[in-house]
Amino acid sequence: MDSRILCNFYRCTIERILTGCITAWYGSCTALNRKALQRVVKTAQNITRTELPSMEDIYSQRLRKKSLRIIKDPHHPSHKLFCLLPSGRRYRSIRTKTTRFRDSFIPQAIRLLNT
Repeated sequence: MDSRILCNFYRCTIERILTGCITAWYGSCTALNRKALQRVVKTAQNITRTELPSMEDIYSQRLRKKSLRIIKDPHHPSHKLFCLLPSGRRYRSIRTKTTRFRDSFIPQAIRLLNT
C-alpha cells in the first residue's frame, strides 16, 4: 500500500484511539506505560515508513491548546486557576502536596505555559 494511505489510516484511527482525552490521563502515566505507548508509535512508523509525532509531542500540543482555550474563556470554571503573576509573563503555580495532583491537568498546563 501507499505510505500516504497507511499514514492517513494511522492518524484517523490508531492515533485518535491512543490520544482520546490524552490531557486527562497522560500526565499520570508511569514511565513504563509511556514507553509502551511510544512503542506503538514506533511500530506504526515502521509500517507507514513515515515520521510520526511522539506521544509526548501530541500531549504537549493538546495541553497547550486546551489551556489557551480555558484562558480565553472567562466563563470556564477553571479560568480563575490561570492567574498571571504581577510581571504579566508567567502564570502562578498551584501548590500541590501529592504527586497525583501535581500530575493532573491544571498544574501540568501551568508548567507548560511557563516554559
